[in-house]
Parts: sequence; structure tokens; C-alpha cells
Amino acid sequence: MKKLSKETVLLIIFILIFAILSLMWPGKFLTMSNIRSMCFQIPEFGLFAIAMMLTIITGGINLSVVTSGTLGSIIGALVLSRTWASGVEPVLCIALAILTVLAVSVLCGLINGLVVSYVGTAAMMTTLGTSTLYEGIGLLISKGNSISKFPSEFYWFGNGTLLGIPVPMYIFIIVAIIIAILLQHTPWGLNVYMVGSNARTSMYSGINVQKTTMFAYILSGLLGGIAAVIMMSRYNSARIDYGSSYLMQTVAASVLGGTLITGGYGKVYGVVIAVVTLQCISSGLNIFGLDTSLTSMVTGLVLILTLALNFFSGRRSERVHSARNAK
Repeated sequence: MKKLSKETVLLIIFILIFAILSLMWPGKFLTMSNIRSMCFQIPEFGLFAIAMMLTIITGGINLSVVTSGTLGSIIGALVLSRTWASGVEPVLCIALAILTVLAVSVLCGLINGLVVSYVGTAAMMTTLGTSTLYEGIGLLISKGNSISKFPSEFYWFGNGTLLGIPVPMYIFIIVAIIIAILLQHTPWGLNVYMVGSNARTSMYSGINVQKTTMFAYILSGLLGGIAAVIMMSRYNSARIDYGSSYLMQTVAASVLGGTLITGGYGKVYGVVIAVVTLQCISSGLNIFGLDTSLTSMVTGLVLILTLALNFFSGRRSERVHSARNAK
């Protein structure tokens, strides 16, 4: 019997969880309003999770994935509010603001990539340090306050619908498809997997490990910036601590989606299924009336259990492989 992939197992788990929640609260969970609410929340969470997955595949991690995006949103919000107040056309204001958010987020990703790739410091400590740096800069600029007073047209990116489907969901689907194609069907994507599996061997194979890794962090920053634009529009304001709860959830979604925490393997659709599964659990807990802090607790438990299962599964595969070689 063919062994099911991690992503297929997760899909089965998602279907079971969705079915159980639908049967338990058909009048609350399985409603158009609840599903639409989840569809508005999934995109920003999903984009942050895919951004995290990209760096984990390389054998690293990006603990600044949220703060780099929110720093971009702080600066972009200032551009948007001030140009709008000065009488500039809304379309131009919005375009400048979005470009600013993305540019700052990419710059943050570039800084992470340069330090991790060329300086050679540990990714966890590097991005933990830059996360604190980006948060500090954001607090200094905003003085800890939220920035608002945007043109009403900007509200559409995070709250608008098209054919009944939230606009953020279209953005998320398009970005997810592009990243999946980059990873699965381009030389850079193959290099990313090889670097994550064994950086030294990849270097001897002629792969530019530094450039491959750096681009992963730049792309991670870009995705964080796109998520920040959606979040900024959805809340109609920007604040440095928006999305802070997403950090550990992105790691959980990446690992739950089948991404190896040691690098070398990960698929976009696995992370997407994990994000939707965690969002369903969160929504179910909220409907049940449980404390919101339980969502973080459940996410932490899911992450620990997934890591434990992956570890024991890996050990079992090694034993089976060793037994076959012994024969």
C-alpha cells in the first residue's frame, strides 16, 4: 500500500475537523457569515505562513516576518495619510503607499538575507535581533500609536468583495500559485530545496548558496509586506503590534503543513491546508465561547505534537531503511 503524503494526511484531518465543527454547530459554524469571516482572516495569516515556510525550507527561519511587514505598513500609512491630507489623488496616494510598504518589507528581507547568507550568523538569532530592531523603529516612528485617516478607496483591498468572494482571498490565491510555481518549476526552487537539504553539498554542486538563501529571505519579506497591506486595509489603520499573534502560528502552520523544520522540504499547498485548518479550529473555539488565549494554547499543542510525530516517523523510516540495507 502506498504511503500517504503529509499533505494528504493533513487534508483528511482538515475534512474531519470541518465536518465535526459543522455537525456540532451547523447554525453557527456552517454559515455564510462565518465562512466569509474566515475568508477575510485566512489571507494575511496564509501569506505570513508561506513567507515563513520559504526560509524554513532553506534550513533557516524568519522571526521578523511579521514585524518587517508591520514596519512597512507604519511607513506606508504615513505616506498614505499625509499625501491624502495634502490633496493628492486617492489612486496615486494608495499606489505610493503600497509601493512604500512593499519596498520597506523587501529591504528588511534583504537585511535578513545578507546577514544570514554572507555574514553566516544563525538565522534564528539574526531574525530575532532584526525583529526587535524593526519593532523599535516602528515604535519610534509611530510613538506606539495607530496611524489612520486613509482614503475610503483603500478600504477595498482588505474588506472588499468580488463576485461574493473577499478581495484578500484573490490576492492570497494568486500569490500562493506564483510561489508554488517558483518552488516546484524553476531552477531557483530546486536550489532552495537542495540548500535546505545540504548546504555544503549544494555548494560543491555549483549552487550559489548565498544568493539562493538571500533571495528566499527577500521573497519572505515581500510576502510579509503584502500581508501587511491587507491587514492595514482591513483595520483601516497601521500599528506596529498588529499581527503579533501570527508569529508562532506561522511556524505551526509551516510545520503542520509538512515543511521540515530542519529544511529541505515543504510545499505551498500543505501550508495552505494547515492555515485553513488552524483558522477553522480558531473559529470553532470562538463560536464555542472559549477564551481566545486557548487558541494560542491549541496552536502550541498542535506544533509540539506535529514535531513529535515527524521525529518519531523519521526515526521509524531510518530503522526500516537500515533493516532493508542489512538484508
